[in-house]
Amino acid sequence: MDRLSFDNPLFATYAIAASLLILKAAAMSWLVVFRMIGEKGGFRSPEDLKKTLTNPTPNPHQLDPNPRVERLRRIQLNDLESFPYFLVAGFLWIQTQPSLRLARWLFYGYVVTRACHFAAYLTAQTHDMRALLWTPGSLILIYMAASTLLTALF
Repeated sequence: MDRLSFDNPLFATYAIAASLLILKAAAMSWLVVFRMIGEKGGFRSPEDLKKTLTNPTPNPHQLDPNPRVERLRRIQLNDLESFPYFLVAGFLWIQTQPSLRLARWLFYGYVVTRACHFAAYLTAQTHDMRALLWTPGSLILIYMAASTLLTALF
C-alpha cells in the first residue's frame, strides 16, 4: 500500500485533519472581510476609502483600528503561525508509521485544541485560558517533530 494514498488510513487521517485546518484558515479570511464590512471600518489600505458598493460613504476613520476586526486578525495570525507547523510535522510524522489510534488522537486532538482556542479568543477569554487551550496542541507538535527526528536519526 502506498503511504501517500487515501487507502492508507494514516494518510487519510492526516488529510482529514489538515483539510479541516486549511478550511478553518480560509474561513478566517472571510470572517475578517465580513467583519470589516459589518463594522464599516478596520480597513488597512488607503484605497479602501474609495466609494464602492460595499462602502458607499467612505470616511478617513475607516482606516482606524477596529477592535472587533483586529481580534479576528489576531486569531487569523495565530492560525497562520501554527498551522504550517502542523501540516509539515504531521506529514513527516506519518512517514514514521505510528499507530493509527495514536495518529487519530494526535491529529484530531490538535484540530479540537485549535477550535477551542479559536472559541476562547473570539469570546475574549483571558490569556491564561487561551494558553491552557493552546498548550496541548503545542505539545502534540513537539511530540510529532521529536518522534520524527528520532526515527530519522536512529
